[in-house]
Amino acid sequence: MTLPLILVTVSRTSGSVPREVGAWMTVTAHASTGTVGGGHLEFDAIARARAALAGGELEDEVRYPLGPSLGQCCGGVVWLRFERVAAGEDLAARLPCEAQRPLALFGAGHVGQAIARIARDLPLALHWIDSRAEQFPADPPARGWRQEAVDPPADAVPDIAPGAAVLVLTHNHAEDFDIIAACLRRQRERGDLGFIGMIGSKTKWASFRQRLEARGFDAADLARVTCPIGVPGVAGKQPAVIAVAVLAQILALP
Repeated sequence: MTLPLILVTVSRTSGSVPREVGAWMTVTAHASTGTVGGGHLEFDAIARARAALAGGELEDEVRYPLGPSLGQCCGGVVWLRFERVAAGEDLAARLPCEAQRPLALFGAGHVGQAIARIARDLPLALHWIDSRAEQFPADPPARGWRQEAVDPPADAVPDIAPGAAVLVLTHNHAEDFDIIAACLRRQRERGDLGFIGMIGSKTKWASFRQRLEARGFDAADLARVTCPIGVPGVAGKQPAVIAVAVLAQILALP
């Protein structure tokens, strides 16, 4: 059951600021979740919220110049909106919808699991696909997360959201190949995928290129695939390291 709390949201900004409009934080008498920018800005917002929870008045919106008087040097201005949320009220319905890039993740092995864990805290709407239902968590997040067991996984490609970034890293090279081929067919028909990336070595991609060319895909089609994936220069092979490098690449997409 939801405790009484104050929902604090960035409602407006001007100039250089630490968070964007729509960023939010919840404050209860003893805890807070989320962030509106940290530092003295957040310290003051939490103090205002807790004073209101203790019976004080609550301003609907407060202007914060981020200068020396607040102990911050961003130089911009942030307006925070404060709203009461009663005990038992549906908090999820009150949270602002942040802009999210669709991410279609094929594969729920070690690297897929690491990517999904980190992606839940990023502005990404995850569509996670694997042929093995038992690989998914039993209690997925309620928002911005869709997990789907599809066998074969390539059958899910037509349902990917337009503009999605696609990551292919299943446990099976044959599945990887079929997914990439399906993505390239979709690009020919619709041209609406934002990125197609596959985990693997240059040798793996050379083998896939030959097979895809035999299927009738040309150089322009193949140029749409990125393999290997990840920000260049990150050398570690631990799943979490690969996940960070790959998600940084996705976040840098235009």
